[in-house]
Amino acid sequence: MYIPKHFRNENIDQVREFIKANSFGILVSQTEGNLFATHIPLELDQNEAGKDILCGHISKANPQWRNFKSETEVLAIFSGSHTYISSSWYDHENVPTWNYMAVHVRGKIQIIEGEKLMLALKKLVDKYESASENPVSIEKMSSKMLEKEIKGIIAFEIEIEKIEAAYKLSQNRDAKNHENIIKELEKRGDENSLKVAEQMGKGRK
Repeated sequence: MYIPKHFRNENIDQVREFIKANSFGILVSQTEGNLFATHIPLELDQNEAGKDILCGHISKANPQWRNFKSETEVLAIFSGSHTYISSSWYDHENVPTWNYMAVHVRGKIQIIEGEKLMLALKKLVDKYESASENPVSIEKMSSKMLEKEIKGIIAFEIEIEKIEAAYKLSQNRDAKNHENIIKELEKRGDENSLKVAEQMGKGRK
């Protein structure tokens, strides 16, 4: 991913939190000579060796998995808040732009089965059911239903080799214009604008 120097985020702890908070990503790989992409949750975890990994699964009907051979490189894309920036907010002539946050993760994929698969599914369900009034859990599902559903998926983990994070938050603007952009985003009031304004404020502290 092309990232100008002043928009790179190399704070790995911040980037990890970003992936966790924006875990519905895009998995990109080569399948039968073509690029293929699937939109799925990709959960950040660590393997037995303490290395960062992404865990996920796709439908067995999805042809993308047919090229998930050991050591196959894949790309996972995570997107955060983004919004249009009007150049009318500057105290000088310039062009409009777009502020955004995005992370690209590259790594080697391998299919997982058995206990690893069950553990990955348990962590996924537990995470998203934590706020439910009557949470569902893998342990409470009938073995018959669970076995049937597991037959229809391909689970995998990706050992992370490279992370690139772009936080384009008007870092190239002076303090006066940077503050004015935040105020204009707050006045606009939509969810993306407010979240970008919040992140811009954090970046100046």
